[in-house]
Amino acid sequence: MHRQAQHDPPVPSAPEKYRRCLVLSGGGFRFGIYLGMYEAACDAGCAPDVLLASCGGALAAAIIQGLPDAATRKAWLAAPAMYDFWRGLQLAPQAGIARLLLRAGQRFASLQPAPRVPDLFGDYLFELPHALPLPVPVADPTVAVAVVGARLLFRRDEAGQPRGQRKLFEETVFCDTRSAALLRGMASPLRGACWGTHAIADTVATDTSQALAAAACLSIVDFFYFPAFSLGGERYIGGVVDLFPSELAHRLADAVVMEFKQPLDQVFARPAWRAVLGIDGNQRLRHVHAQRAEAWVDTSDIRRVLACQQVHKQIDWRRNRVALRVPADHATYARHIEDQWQYGYARATEALRRPATDAGTMRNVNWFNRARPCAS
Repeated sequence: MHRQAQHDPPVPSAPEKYRRCLVLSGGGFRFGIYLGMYEAACDAGCAPDVLLASCGGALAAAIIQGLPDAATRKAWLAAPAMYDFWRGLQLAPQAGIARLLLRAGQRFASLQPAPRVPDLFGDYLFELPHALPLPVPVADPTVAVAVVGARLLFRRDEAGQPRGQRKLFEETVFCDTRSAALLRGMASPLRGACWGTHAIADTVATDTSQALAAAACLSIVDFFYFPAFSLGGERYIGGVVDLFPSELAHRLADAVVMEFKQPLDQVFARPAWRAVLGIDGNQRLRHVHAQRAEAWVDTSDIRRVLACQQVHKQIDWRRNRVALRVPADHATYARHIEDQWQYGYARATEALRRPATDAGTMRNVNWFNRARPCAS
């Protein structure tokens, strides 16, 4: 396995950067929007030659790379096999409401950055039923894919111990050899005193040995949703470690297209990031939005526009369980995928008509302007 570039022999010369990178940054179960975004970029004459994916975006990236056209990709994501996969997610035995609310309340009340080593082996809601149903990889893909994850730097028996200043995660990018060479020697985007005493290592590792299907499955493993993912003798969490990988994208390509995303919710997501990663997720998002991109695809209203168009958590008070609500039948699920695709296509088409800019110049940024981004 190829890991952290700083331990490798020097490369005679860096490869040429890719022309365009489309960042598929996940955050929820609305995977269809990324298929629409990709097709909009192709139709606009801005086809990306590399996809940088984290969390659910990795599933979409694997489908894009493995299938030849928009209709086939959409059909794959909307197929009964994918619907059955999400229906097959099983509740973990410990996924009771009282325990969930107690843990969430503890994270909300604590303002310390990752004070203890988190239990990412036993503290989770759902069991993955089996491998994601993804296309067979093609021998000579037309678009490269790089997938973000994070290697755990601690053992299961260390969970609950005080962390101190220890780093707990090493950002790892699963990619082709060209992308690995471009990322060689890169420092973590969160390296620097302005980010505080977080739990993410100062280095970015690469791994060129794993199949895309395994990397995609790994990347969707969000802490407190799923247990740490085992791969190649190591344990990993998913792309949430760098959900907005702007710096990686600019390292890979000359032009970058990203989402302009909504802020993390203040009750569950933001405290969870602080408790596990030791960072303020919204500070990180503001910092990314202050960077320049070829286009910003505005998905900041997705919770409202696609409020019911996804798989999502639901509290079942009668059974004292947190359940995963999946559309009642396959036809409804397929209709949701179509709605997601159309949303992504429309928003990306709109974005690619704008001149290159930073997200801070967009209209719906009132929350963004309340705080200055962290200096690099």
